Amino acid sequence: MFAISLGDDGAELGPLEPWQAEELLAHMDRGREYIGRYVALPTVCTDLPSTRAFLQAYADKTAADKGRILGIRLDGTLVGGVMLRLMDTAAGTCEAGCWLEPSVSGRGLVTRAVRVLIDWAVYERGLHRVEWQVSSANTASIKVAERLGMTKDGVLRESYPYRGVRHDMEVWSVLAPEWRAAAREAR
Repeated sequence: MFAISLGDDGAELGPLEPWQAEELLAHMDRGREYIGRYVALPTVCTDLPSTRAFLQAYADKTAADKGRILGIRLDGTLVGGVMLRLMDTAAGTCEAGCWLEPSVSGRGLVTRAVRVLIDWAVYERGLHRVEWQVSSANTASIKVAERLGMTKDGVLRESYPYRGVRHDMEVWSVLAPEWRAAAREAR
């Protein structure tokens, strides 16, 4: 399997495929409550068949060039992931998402992984707009959007019913010219 290093701390980004359903389910079980605070993934991946079906749906999206899912591993253990939940190459847009176990939060893993994902979307696939939708209550994810140089486009008030609560969803984005300019400035 291939992997992309996310730094010198043993963190890597690599594919998540249907044959890795047991690994993803074990990861979900370790962080189910924490991950599920704002993300529905733990309610989707509840057992081996549902987890395999979830990964198969992303394998199908990958084959159709309509999405991607990648795992974040630390010293070989799956601890989180990033995805292009939606991807429309004709329109040049995609929506990125993420999740992470509580034991590794605060290390910059998601920021580094999403940076690789956006690089791929912009430089390899030629997408123009990368979007990030986040509950206004999810301050950690909002900070990731800020660190990535995204712009807050607006708030969709009470647009996301989840666990009996209607969440305000913030929409953040970065455009390809902005992403390229930031990369040039970082050099």
